[in-house]
Amino acid sequence: QVQLAESGGGLVQAGGSLRLACAASGRTFSTYGMAWLRQAPGKEREFVAAISWSGGSTHYLDSVKGRFAISRDNAKNTVYLQMNSPKPEDTAVYYCAAKRSGYYIGTVYDYWGQGTQVTVSS
Repeated sequence: QVQLAESGGGLVQAGGSLRLACAASGRTFSTYGMAWLRQAPGKEREFVAAISWSGGSTHYLDSVKGRFAISRDNAKNTVYLQMNSPKPEDTAVYYCAAKRSGYYIGTVYDYWGQGTQVTVSS
């Protein structure tokens, strides 16, 4: 069992920066594929970024490529999402998610955090 807790959300101006963190419990964190997803009001939850257990593989939603960066520190059981130059359309609740089977790109994950609100003002 893995429990995920996001932090770092808040209000940020367009063009600024924000770093989200997701702290995980459990000894098997380092073997899981991790991801960030988001859900804006009235929209379906969408994939944002994923990272493999080693950090050697990453994948991004096209609209965030070059602006967002996912990383992980297995020694700290933490995964991060660095958000640079955010745009108002990035406003959403951001969720951290884990996949037991490893690196995965999609919206079906085994464990989810509670979410953290990110609001980007213009």
